[in-house]
Amino acid sequence: MTLIVRNESPTPERSTVWLEGSLDANSFSDFDETMRDITPLVDNGGTLVLDLSQLNYISSAGLRSLAQLRKQMHDRGGRTLLLNPQPQVKKVFDIVKAVPVKEVFASIAELDQYLDHIQRSVTGQG
Repeated sequence: MTLIVRNESPTPERSTVWLEGSLDANSFSDFDETMRDITPLVDNGGTLVLDLSQLNYISSAGLRSLAQLRKQMHDRGGRTLLLNPQPQVKKVFDIVKAVPVKEVFASIAELDQYLDHIQRSVTGQG
């Protein structure tokens, strides 16, 4: 599945970005490139809102992109808010927050296989 990134009427104080599809190894570079165009539109100290209501899947590459984006906004005195994650995506966030995944998995491939399994089981596909 592909990733669609949509941004409407950004203001210097706040911009909302909607993600639809999968944020994974195939789409993270497009996401990163799109966000390089959007984040400068938000002033230092502003807020970037990512609406994840239509994001069906996230891999470790997607997590890395979100972490980098959050750091960029933080370095500019701003913040990044994640809104409306679907249950399977929220489960991934919960796992990453609760467990230092780099200490548990031997490789990125093993981590992605695990995250794929978890998301499929939450959606009833696995």
